[in-house]
Amino acid sequence: METSESKFEIIHETINKANNTLSVKMLCEIAGVSRSGYYNWVHSADKRAEKEAQDRADFELVLAAYSFRGYDKGAQGIYMRLLHMNPPIVMNVKKIRRLMKKYGLICNIRKANPYRRMAKAIKTNSVADNLVKREFEKYGPRRILLTDITYVPFDGRFCYLSTIIDAFTKQILSYVLSESLEVDFVLETVNLMIEKHGVSLTTKTILHSDQGCHYTSCSFIQLVKDKGLRQSMSRRGNCWDNAPQESFFGRMKDHIGDRLKECGTYSEVRAIIDDWMDYYNNDRYQWELAKLSPNEYYKYITTGIYPIKGKIPSMDMYDEEGNKTN
Repeated sequence: METSESKFEIIHETINKANNTLSVKMLCEIAGVSRSGYYNWVHSADKRAEKEAQDRADFELVLAAYSFRGYDKGAQGIYMRLLHMNPPIVMNVKKIRRLMKKYGLICNIRKANPYRRMAKAIKTNSVADNLVKREFEKYGPRRILLTDITYVPFDGRFCYLSTIIDAFTKQILSYVLSESLEVDFVLETVNLMIEKHGVSLTTKTILHSDQGCHYTSCSFIQLVKDKGLRQSMSRRGNCWDNAPQESFFGRMKDHIGDRLKECGTYSEVRAIIDDWMDYYNNDRYQWELAKLSPNEYYKYITTGIYPIKGKIPSMDMYDEEGNKTN
């Protein structure tokens, strides 16, 4: 359905044609709009041009935030990236959405598709109790750590990524990419995590996984015990018991899946994974993490210092066009 403004534009174009024989009155009656509305639209041409220029300038900022470091972002991601610019830029989410729609800027939204493991875990008697019980964020940072493995396809074959994520801060504490599914790379992930973050862990820290063969292996169980951590496992076949970790893998593949398909060597895959991990921890801001990146959020909750300068206004202060309300 055409808007009044689009009808006014058509009338204005028709009036200015050399061979036009219709009056403004007749054209307005045909279009179903008032003459006063049309003349008001004509007289406000300068204001419209000014608004268009402002929208274009604001959209350039949106576009820069959207493409920062080569990873697409939605309206909330753009909002948070703008806040992290120097100096910070405060632009309402509603306005960002309006500008994205106006100029055809689209961010692919991940479709709901629960993660399914590509291989069944080997059933053993070495299965730990589910200590987490989906209470991922109840106990604060460095208390619930989640780990898992995902398959990374490239050039008609696979490599394998093992990660450990802090369920509270969403930080990737360690990760290891491997060309083999041997248990060693999972053990290395734990050792790297202890090396980098061991000082922040306690005897109450829980390392939670699924019941995959790597995590029920004697070597993994002994390593977790030796490092003074508590081991926990999801119920068999229940991906929701490790949901934040599964979600991380899904979003990662949404962002870099197309790049990985173009890789011809393992080293190219590693470079992309390394860049994504750095981007995720340091520059991928999350709305639920006080609009900070995972590393920023951990520093914020441990020091009390909020890194974004300036006041962040309430969303209720703006209308659907992104304009301030009284």
